[in-house]
Amino acid sequence: MIVTIDGPAGSGKSTAAKGLAKRLGFEFLDTGAMYRAVALALTRAKIPFSDAGRVIEFLNLTKLEMPPGKVLLNGENISEAIRHPSMSDASSRIAVEPHVRAVLVGWQRQIAQGRNMVCEGRDQGSVVFTDSPCKFYLTARLGTRAARRLSDLGARGIITTVHQVMEDLEIRDSRDRSRDVGPLLPAPDAIVIETDDMTPEQLLDRLEAEVRKCHRG
Repeated sequence: MIVTIDGPAGSGKSTAAKGLAKRLGFEFLDTGAMYRAVALALTRAKIPFSDAGRVIEFLNLTKLEMPPGKVLLNGENISEAIRHPSMSDASSRIAVEPHVRAVLVGWQRQIAQGRNMVCEGRDQGSVVFTDSPCKFYLTARLGTRAARRLSDLGARGIITTVHQVMEDLEIRDSRDRSRDVGPLLPAPDAIVIETDDMTPEQLLDRLEAEVRKCHRG
């Protein structure tokens, strides 16, 4: 069974997806990390994101592995490197490229085939796993999302301001929602949850209850 959780940055979906997977005994797929990893790899190789031929050739020779808690690029642990704010912006820019999305959608479907998995991202329910019986779309006000992102960055020793974080989120939201392929939007049958006034445990309780209803159905 595949459960999808989509939504904008700071909506709480990453924490929720990990927690839900643990509660259900499912595996967890962080698709945002996949885009960050590809963005890092192409940046290092100095390959323009828009150069479809070179990008596809490069990705065909690239090995991306995601064991629990790690992201390995050709055997190198890049788990920390991809969490830098520059990779957040780069992953959003790379996500508008149809050739990149086509490759990663294929990878995601291969990874999840025949497995019980919670898949988190921006188009998991609307594009990648449209047949999933249980889809969620998490959202929150910009101020709430900025505060969460600021706290997360501070915990990793990255110093910035709430103004800068809000500006970055607005740019990313606009880019994600306006792209031609896989835009950020709820799947028609997704359960939309506003997370502003929910604790992580309250959100997990709601998600788990909905998944168990899906499973019984």
